[in-house]
Amino acid sequence: MKLDELKQYKKILILGYSKEGRATEQYLKACLSVPVIDHADLTDGDGYLQKQNKYDLIIKTPGIPKRFITRPYTTATNIFFANCPCPVIGVTGTKGKSTTASLIYHLLKAAGREVYLGGNIGTPALGILPYLRDRAIFVIELSSYQLDDIKYSPHVSVILNLFPEHMNYHGDITRYYEAKKNIVKYVKSSDYFMYNPNYNDLRVLASGLRCRTCPFIPHTVPVSGNKLRLSGEHNKENIQAALSVADLFHVSKGDIIRALKTFKPLPHRLENVGTFHDIIFYDDAISTTPESTIVALQTLKNVGTLFLGGEDRGYDFSNLVKIVADKNIENIVLFPDSGYKIRELMKAEILYHPRVFETNDMEAAVRFAFMHTRKKNICLLSTASPSYSVWKNFEEKGDLFKMHVRSYEKI
Repeated sequence: MKLDELKQYKKILILGYSKEGRATEQYLKACLSVPVIDHADLTDGDGYLQKQNKYDLIIKTPGIPKRFITRPYTTATNIFFANCPCPVIGVTGTKGKSTTASLIYHLLKAAGREVYLGGNIGTPALGILPYLRDRAIFVIELSSYQLDDIKYSPHVSVILNLFPEHMNYHGDITRYYEAKKNIVKYVKSSDYFMYNPNYNDLRVLASGLRCRTCPFIPHTVPVSGNKLRLSGEHNKENIQAALSVADLFHVSKGDIIRALKTFKPLPHRLENVGTFHDIIFYDDAISTTPESTIVALQTLKNVGTLFLGGEDRGYDFSNLVKIVADKNIENIVLFPDSGYKIRELMKAEILYHPRVFETNDMEAAVRFAFMHTRKKNICLLSTASPSYSVWKNFEEKGDLFKMHVRSYEKI
């Protein structure tokens, strides 16, 4: 929704007032002379959704599903796209979107381009919008929540992968996939869709679009492995995506090499916390689905202790448990609530008898890992489940893991 359209409303309610809601309020008050711009969220009590009836327009933040909105509404993401003066590169996917968006930004920055990074990665797009010029490039990470009711498509849309996630928000896997695919719903013939050709859903999606479609190019990474800080097969795909976008913007090989050497991986993504008491600790708190934890186990060798479990979203852990059993991981920490389901599946593996510790206390879990993990082996936090049954988010989970690992090391 463009600013001129927003001016027609007399009373606007920002629904959801965390970081994005506050940035939205600041942007609107700086750009509009609307008589009333209010905000409401859960901190106002359980009835905060009922306040909608007093307003002409609702601006919904991503965490509130659209089914709860009872008045005409738009979103901060749609306001950004409607008023952005420069090309936008949008990145989505079930996993890897933060790393890929950050790497695209880093590659373009190394090439001397005026580039900005925001969106779901943590910096609200509306907070950056006033600084954008037409010659700039904006890289935005887009979640399925943001894409669920998007009305615009980026100039360059990137989808990394698709597998089950966020079904409690969307209702089922079909609606979740539809939300992700909305990133290309409004493409023009001059736009680009860049996608991972390993996913049939994405190949089919590409075949029906009127824009220019480009599967990720299988680049040879021009940096030796010991100088590249991104490890694992999943990061190879993230790098291929970023390099494919870099090609589109004519980033030179020299700039690519310099950027790849200096890129620092984001925290909580197969992050090597360090070696303590001869045990190697990895924080992969971002892995909140069975599929992403399987990737972590395929990447790391000699995992001796694995932390699993969290909020039960109805995921199927069968394949994960079979892989854990095949690798004969000696020690398993299980967090509620999905830990109970994982424990029952492990009991069905007749030849697999790990040492199991059930807890909701990260400090106790870390203590267990120090006591039982063999020297030179890895303790891996990669829970295959969302964090919310025990922690506020994956960042809190990962930070607690690292804090207790480093604290115990001093004992």
